[in-house]
Amino acid sequence: MAWDIINDGGILMKVLVLNNDEMDRSVIKQVLQHNGHEIIMAGNTNDAMQIIQEGGIRLVIVDRNSTDADEKQFIKRLRDADTPNYIYVLLIASKVQDTDITTPRAGADDYLHKPIVPLELKSRVHIGQRMLGLGDNLVNAKGSLEKTAIFDPLTKTLNETAFIALARGELERARRAQLPLSLVALQIDDFDGIKDKHGDVIADDVLVFLAQAIREKSRPYDSVGRYEEGIFLIPLPGVIGQDAEKIVSRIVKGILNTNISLLDGTALDLKLDTGVVSSQRISASMEIEMLIDKAIEAVARAKQSGDNQVHTIFI
Repeated sequence: MAWDIINDGGILMKVLVLNNDEMDRSVIKQVLQHNGHEIIMAGNTNDAMQIIQEGGIRLVIVDRNSTDADEKQFIKRLRDADTPNYIYVLLIASKVQDTDITTPRAGADDYLHKPIVPLELKSRVHIGQRMLGLGDNLVNAKGSLEKTAIFDPLTKTLNETAFIALARGELERARRAQLPLSLVALQIDDFDGIKDKHGDVIADDVLVFLAQAIREKSRPYDSVGRYEEGIFLIPLPGVIGQDAEKIVSRIVKGILNTNISLLDGTALDLKLDTGVVSSQRISASMEIEMLIDKAIEAVARAKQSGDNQVHTIFI
């Protein structure tokens, strides 16, 4: 492997930075070195590809505005390259298009708007660390990354297995650091009714819309997983009670303010049931399955309270 395990559960990585903006390079270097990563700078795509071919790179930070990355189709070339391990790509851009963030092996894994904010960069790199670590753990368990799906093929969120593995890691970190942890569950109200009335294709489109909306309205560093057919889960490390409810309310409000129409122009009245489970301190006996069960219980109570409600359970 091209990294070493460190005490806080993260990984030390060899990071390639393709960027010609001196101010951005300084910020990136400061953030990465503070976290112990090895940094290799490149000014053009040819140099960058040569470095990648030499091996060891696990994360690439590429600036589309200050380099020839777009002109030379750098990300596509990287994805087509025969690298021994998956390389996580963080795209820096003044404006991000929908096509920039696609499924793995087709585009960037995440993006960062300019100007770069150090805290946000740190969070995005940490997401890359977690995803690469999760992927390699699954590879070790099953022998091949390509045979071990991390993402739900429909919604492109983490699938149930991958999400539980990631959430279990968040639980352990919260337990060790004696920090609070919340888990959010969002469910489409009467999803079976949507399927019966409009068919499976429309129901799948609703799931795709909801997953995209959750990612857009949640915080940049939050992970989203699909659990069961119409339920999505979001862990909130270090967040509890009212703070968790504020984050959830912003997500729900953003989704409900979006007009959803069928091809014939008929408006689809989407309703959500949302549950939050919060723990001030993770006990030695608490497991992630317990939090998930409580979050789904909170969803059921929200449903009983009426449309688009949020219910919180403290444990």
